[in-house]
Amino acid sequence: MFVSEALGLSRHASKTLEEKNILREAFIPHPFFSDIIEALRFERKFGEIEEGTVVAKTINGVRIVRGFPKIRRALTLYPSIRKHFEREVAVEEKMNGYNVRIARMGKNLYAFTRRGYICPYTTERARNLIGMDFFRDFPDHVLCCEAVGEESPFVPKRIYGIEGLDFFVFDIRKIGTNEPVSVDRKIQMCEEYGLNHVPLLGIYGTREAHEAVREHIRKLGRDGREGVVLKDPEMKIEPLKYTTSETNAGDLRYAFRYFNDYGKDFMFSRIIREGFQSFEFEESQEEFRERCLRLGRAILEPMIESIKEVRSGEWVSEKIRLKFHSIEVMELFLRHLRKMGIDYRVKSVSKENGGVVLHFERIMRSTTDKIRSHLEGQPW
Repeated sequence: MFVSEALGLSRHASKTLEEKNILREAFIPHPFFSDIIEALRFERKFGEIEEGTVVAKTINGVRIVRGFPKIRRALTLYPSIRKHFEREVAVEEKMNGYNVRIARMGKNLYAFTRRGYICPYTTERARNLIGMDFFRDFPDHVLCCEAVGEESPFVPKRIYGIEGLDFFVFDIRKIGTNEPVSVDRKIQMCEEYGLNHVPLLGIYGTREAHEAVREHIRKLGRDGREGVVLKDPEMKIEPLKYTTSETNAGDLRYAFRYFNDYGKDFMFSRIIREGFQSFEFEESQEEFRERCLRLGRAILEPMIESIKEVRSGEWVSEKIRLKFHSIEVMELFLRHLRKMGIDYRVKSVSKENGGVVLHFERIMRSTTDKIRSHLEGQPW
């Protein structure tokens, strides 16, 4: 198996990999992916190999794109920063989108989602927005980006003022080892090659960092932003992430809108974050009351909206608008959605400014069926 050879796995490890069915196809063979002969992704973590790692047999040989390492979360700022970092901590904005790795294979760029799928839509956008100059000079590096904007198939957001979709680099890593460049070097490389990067909010000593981060979190929350990622400036220590209350509430609002399609852990963890943040921020009674109202509304309002939709005979769904440069890639993307197990319904396809605009609904069948059964008298 070319995957075992590329990763240097033992015979026993190779057998285990096969028995546990960890490897899955990473793409749909198509001329749009002309550089790739075969590509497999790791459905879950395997030893030191991250979930989402892709091993691809290309026209230029085998390439490994390591999965993005899971970032642990700080629930308290003061003790976590003091315990985790040594002298300094770089504070970057955590933008609200979906995680994408962009790498060159053969003559073209390819975009890999967190789970290791090669996404046609994201790949088309990457080829149009990110030049090849960086990859000509650094062919063995991967750009780790947040894909943000209104035309997102996974996390559409208006808060950044991006009508379409754009990429913001948060890490630059070696493609086969995941070794990152330093924070300063990343910014330097992005500016040299005209790449967007996530905002660096500051670099602080560990003794005073928690106060600075707290102020950043308050401001980001007021602006509807997601939160921060705390990094060792030299990237020798694993980063931590921390989110705003407004983002926690926004996540809950989304989850309870589709409550039977999202796991209970997703919801529970965000409520726990709210408790620790409220405690550490030493809120006034009015601030605490606002947090409680925000949390309660985020849970109840979207759920009631879904119940009303089902009662009126509709499906609970998420409405999405995407623009493609070609109808061929649009059709490939719809096949990609089916491969991912996403239930969708195309509402319209139209031509606009030389491109193709797709309006579709992602059907949340489990939530719809659950609500319908209860409205018909089925007990919990």
